[in-house]
Amino acid sequence: MTFQRIAIIGLGLQGGSIGLAVREYLPDAQTTGYDHLPETRARAAERSLVDQVCETAAEAVREAELVIFCVPPSAMGEAARACADAIPATALVSDVGSSKQAVAKALGEALPHHTIIPAHPVAGTENSGPDAGFASLFQNRWCIVTPPEPSNLLLLTGLVEFWEALGANVEIMDAQHHDLVLAVTSHLPHLIAYTIVGTASDLEAVTQSEVIKYSAGGFRDFTRIAASDPTMWRDVFLSNKDAVLEMLQRFTEDLTALQKAIRVGDGDTLFEHFSRTRAIRRSIIAEGQDDARPDFGRSDHGKI
Repeated sequence: MTFQRIAIIGLGLQGGSIGLAVREYLPDAQTTGYDHLPETRARAAERSLVDQVCETAAEAVREAELVIFCVPPSAMGEAARACADAIPATALVSDVGSSKQAVAKALGEALPHHTIIPAHPVAGTENSGPDAGFASLFQNRWCIVTPPEPSNLLLLTGLVEFWEALGANVEIMDAQHHDLVLAVTSHLPHLIAYTIVGTASDLEAVTQSEVIKYSAGGFRDFTRIAASDPTMWRDVFLSNKDAVLEMLQRFTEDLTALQKAIRVGDGDTLFEHFSRTRAIRRSIIAEGQDDARPDFGRSDHGKI
């Protein structure tokens, strides 16, 4: 099936990019949008992120066939409840959240009589807000769809085809497994980046600003990740805390092993570890999920 009327709730990076991508790659579809911030709605209208920016969420979803919530995880339930009575009974409800179990629970409680199929486009930049979106954000990125059991096969197929039309590669995955995988591939790296940059900030007085002045490429890339939307990432860590804590414990154990190797001068262990991680980097490039060019090809838009 093809969705002709698409409502987007939340018009920041993800919501704005979806609206622009629909206009470019699904030109026959009509989009409506809403954001709870008046200034975001105004800017979304100026940029034409959607065909119609509405003054209420209920107005935006009233005739929708597909409703996509693009709000932080902690706001998902409230956003859904605000327009629950206006969403057509036949509409499919989805989202773009990074933690699927918590989001599915929040949407399910707010919309018990609607069909909900969560999704997570693994694409983004360190920028946020209505000026951050661009139509090609999802090109050759993965979108993980986590349908509940059982699911409406027709609507599931429609959602997969929707994301494929925007340029994404779609993977079907169990929600619990998704949360564990993303904890190690996305959430833990962000937590590490926030920690390293925070430590550098604490050292600024000691080093007389030399940490910032002489930042090497590795530190600069950590600062790019650590510049991500603080509201969204606060919610991600709290909503996926079990998986994050499990991966953090594993990371702590590995870090302790490397610390010991450095202390005792065990160069073989260090070399073996670094060789293995170098091979992983090459595999990521081979899969087309990053760029081997200088600065990872990020002159225009970084990828997270």
